[in-house]
Amino acid sequence: MKPGGFFDVDRKVEDLAELKERAADPGLWDDPNQGRKVTQRVAALERTIEGVRKLESSLDDAEVLLDLSDEASDPGARAEVLSELGALQRVLAGLERESLYFDEYDDHNAILSVHAGAGGVDAQDWAEILTRMYQRFLEENQFSVTVEDVSEGEEAGVKSVTMTVRGEHAYGTLESERGTHRLVRISPFDSNSRRHTSFAGVDVVPELADDEGVEISSDDLRIDTYRSQGAGGQHVNKTDSAVRITHLPTGIVVQCQNERSQLQNRTRAMAILKARLAELSRQERLAQIDEIRGEQGEAAWGRQIRSYVMQPYQMVKDLRTDVEVGNIAGVLDGDLDPFIDGYLRWRRLQHENLRTQGS
Repeated sequence: MKPGGFFDVDRKVEDLAELKERAADPGLWDDPNQGRKVTQRVAALERTIEGVRKLESSLDDAEVLLDLSDEASDPGARAEVLSELGALQRVLAGLERESLYFDEYDDHNAILSVHAGAGGVDAQDWAEILTRMYQRFLEENQFSVTVEDVSEGEEAGVKSVTMTVRGEHAYGTLESERGTHRLVRISPFDSNSRRHTSFAGVDVVPELADDEGVEISSDDLRIDTYRSQGAGGQHVNKTDSAVRITHLPTGIVVQCQNERSQLQNRTRAMAILKARLAELSRQERLAQIDEIRGEQGEAAWGRQIRSYVMQPYQMVKDLRTDVEVGNIAGVLDGDLDPFIDGYLRWRRLQHENLRTQGS
């Protein structure tokens, strides 16, 4: 058993050599953001390569010991080696999972938004269920979550929720959730107990550092203030501390009411706007690449990615990876690992296919 296939160590060694040459260039730090990215990538590649090399050595040693224990007919020694192999298998699984985080934004914090779609009060209830699902998943996995804004529904549920997620591989972990989520169930709001289909959109963008992203002209902004709603302390509903910013050229609207002052909310809203504009620019570049390649690609936002069916049967299915889970209650309680793992592997395969086509 040799670790190698999914790590592509030879390619990583070549990439590391190229990046070290770039890191040695004194002009690299003329762009601090680029310099930071290069050095972070060098460190990540060095960790992965060293980890694989150590694992290979340990596997070789264990293989020799296993042969010796068989020759000596020593059941105790054999059991000890097999136990060590089990531990190495877990190390291998951890290294494989780490190898799935290769995108330049995977280590960034994430800004996650849930928006009710078509379906009226059912859709707003569905948006609230999705929000609770993410909060439970994030809490279970020790991510830090700050709810920036909540717009509650008139009868039930929420119209939209925006939260900032901080932690290791936050964006890389949540990128799989971007798109339209479809729910089929017997509506609790229908007196005739009919089956309804509801939709909610999930948007996930990486939070950017101050020296990253796009330049925003103040002439392109409309800034409105209003009174915060919901929990937040005695200041709520007494001052116009909440901020809504509209980017006029694109129509993107962001708002924040979590912070205690209008200035703090404006700062957070600008950070969210910058992240969304940067993601929009990235998606436009990808669309241009698809057009050049002659493929019909859809923008991430608005694409149905996952179906959650409660009636007439129970199943959650990801339409990109074909991952299916029958325990819908567990999924809605935050068990998203099968879908996130499936997406990360699917994403790596797409990346490898593009590299093969480009070589």
